[in-house]
Amino acid sequence: MAQTFKYLKPSDVAQEATYVYEYVPMTGTLFSGTYGAFMSETNVLTYSHGMFESVYDYPYLSSSANKLMDISMGYAASSALSASANYLNAKKIQMYNVHAQRLMGFDATGSIQLFDADGNLSGGTKLKECIFMDISRAMAKDGIKKGSISLTYLNAGTAAAPTTQATMTDAHAPTDYFTNSPVGDWATLKNGSTVEGLVFYQAGVIVLTASIFAGATTVVTSGSTNVAINPALTGTAITGTADALRRRIVNLQFSNTTELNSTSYFIKLGHNEFNYSSNPTYLTGSKIRIKNTAGEQPVSYITTVGLYSADNELLAVAKLSQPIKKTPGNSPTLKVRLDH
Repeated sequence: MAQTFKYLKPSDVAQEATYVYEYVPMTGTLFSGTYGAFMSETNVLTYSHGMFESVYDYPYLSSSANKLMDISMGYAASSALSASANYLNAKKIQMYNVHAQRLMGFDATGSIQLFDADGNLSGGTKLKECIFMDISRAMAKDGIKKGSISLTYLNAGTAAAPTTQATMTDAHAPTDYFTNSPVGDWATLKNGSTVEGLVFYQAGVIVLTASIFAGATTVVTSGSTNVAINPALTGTAITGTADALRRRIVNLQFSNTTELNSTSYFIKLGHNEFNYSSNPTYLTGSKIRIKNTAGEQPVSYITTVGLYSADNELLAVAKLSQPIKKTPGNSPTLKVRLDH
């Protein structure tokens, strides 16, 4: 137990954050064909509710399998694709609304905001037909690093035989992103100058416009733009569209972010402080054992710093890499950092 204390002022305490980035590559073989024949991948888990499917890096029954993401799709009730005769129409609208209210929030009237292609929530082009890639927490960590996403996919042909390769990125995002989402920062994904999707960094969600299925035969009107939409969006289950997307992915790569929060304590030792050791062996007969003459200055060696609560309860201990000599002739400042 310490016998002398140094009381810290608020100005002696500083908060800081350090960011650690990890590169995450996901090849197309992880999404399709690695663990089985076409339509029978054992690393893809399909649920009975039919709202989404999960992709793993190993067969999902394996104890070493890591979940990569959930894939789903949906369209807005105001989409030209929305029709009561569509297969699972209500579920597809519900999935769109679930993602939109979480990621885009609500407007002043309480209505769910539609996904926006330009960041101007009050107008502009809306993405009404979307595919959702919810990246798992184990992969995205505390968020995706801005400017690190690259998604290469095959944007034509059939689901079984896709053709024509294209790539979308968020290379512009470090200086061109938006902060008006309830879940944090977001930006557009572009193929050249064309917006093909959105990415929500802290949430770890990628939203793709369904128009990336450019090789489909059905053409509908979305806003004022004609876009080609794969018939799977209206004619199959949600998992059917997820399957079509998986088999078109060539490569997905990004860097995740781990935020390390730290509290630093700056302890300045005055020239007249801590010049004597609290070790009982430091004194003999009420005299400093190591002093041979009366004129010598006291000296001690600092090896450990303890952080105490207001009621003198020991909370943390920091060990110095090497002892620091303390005399009345010096006044060192120690920095103790706690990572949490």
